[in-house]
Amino acid sequence: MHICFITNEFPKAGFPHGGIGTFIATISKVLVEEGNKVSVVGKNYTANPSKEFVNGVEVHRLYTKSIKGLAWYFNTRVIAKKIKDIHSKSPIDIVETSDMGLAFLPKIKGIAYVIRMHGGHHFFAESEKRKIDWWKGWQEKRSYKRADGFIAVSNYVKTHTSKYLSLENRIVKRINYPINLNHFQPQEHVIVPFKIVFAGTVCEKKGVRQLIQAMPLIWKLYPEATLDIYGRDWFYSDGASYIEEMKHSELTRLGTKASQIHFKGVIDYAILPVKYAEAHVCVFPSHMETLGLVAPEAMCMAKPVVFTKLGPGPEVIKHNKTGLLVNPVDVKDIAEKITWVFHNKAEAITLGKAAREDVLNRFNIDEIVNENIEFYTGLCHAY
Repeated sequence: MHICFITNEFPKAGFPHGGIGTFIATISKVLVEEGNKVSVVGKNYTANPSKEFVNGVEVHRLYTKSIKGLAWYFNTRVIAKKIKDIHSKSPIDIVETSDMGLAFLPKIKGIAYVIRMHGGHHFFAESEKRKIDWWKGWQEKRSYKRADGFIAVSNYVKTHTSKYLSLENRIVKRINYPINLNHFQPQEHVIVPFKIVFAGTVCEKKGVRQLIQAMPLIWKLYPEATLDIYGRDWFYSDGASYIEEMKHSELTRLGTKASQIHFKGVIDYAILPVKYAEAHVCVFPSHMETLGLVAPEAMCMAKPVVFTKLGPGPEVIKHNKTGLLVNPVDVKDIAEKITWVFHNKAEAITLGKAAREDVLNRFNIDEIVNENIEFYTGLCHAY
């Protein structure tokens, strides 16, 4: 089987990427090992096209023009041309993209088109209580109408997306993100006492502001506590940096204690386990997720994890059994959950061990790859 993923986020050394890029890199490697062909098509991080093989995956990074208001047209045209070229040389069975990816992409007869529901415009507009942008909303509706099948990464994202976008008369399957179990291994000997670790895009909806605001409450009981924040910066429409805003609006209030909060920037996936391993507790108080990778990654390392109780949080963590769930907008709750981990060493270790066992059972990459192959095969036969 030949699967073609459309994404601009496939990891490239020296450039930031998000969870979708990590997911595609992780699953593609095993798909190739299982005897499938995998191509990835997307925009390059630089102004030139390139092609490379990464773990057997054929990665095409394309150069597209950036013309305000017409980027969608030129991007789609270049991507469509490359897919047609790849298909002519090695017939593609599946084209997979995220929620808005099929809006303008011309379909080729004989290929089944899949949307993996990573969380689209309608989903996050609902969760963030903001209006739907008519242009983005129209594109997403058009994209969903053109899909032959859907993979939902959580029951929550499936339920809440289907309130706005039709999934009827098409195959829909809920499949977890896979976790690289060999990459994320327990390393208990390197734990730094009272170190809190966050990983993810540094932005408002990831709960970074509330996590910082919780630190003074934590310091009342554990004055030596530190917070390391790993991830790419987020920028407002005017180009202003979210990290710089946090430094100005939140850290300046903390006086000398601000030196115990560190913005570490983008971290290479290869050394991410080392940073999780150093953590006394890993904290991800997102206002909303579709499922999230960081929580199960840290859980796989037997870390005590504090995760959001909103959205699919309860699908990832069983509260007080495999981790702790928190109200991400309640600063006091965040502080209480973190200090509980510091104060209850034995219980926290038990949580971490149970978390790893749970991830081994539910996020096993080999089993999840098989689920994806079964879905793809069934869709091709139905199509």
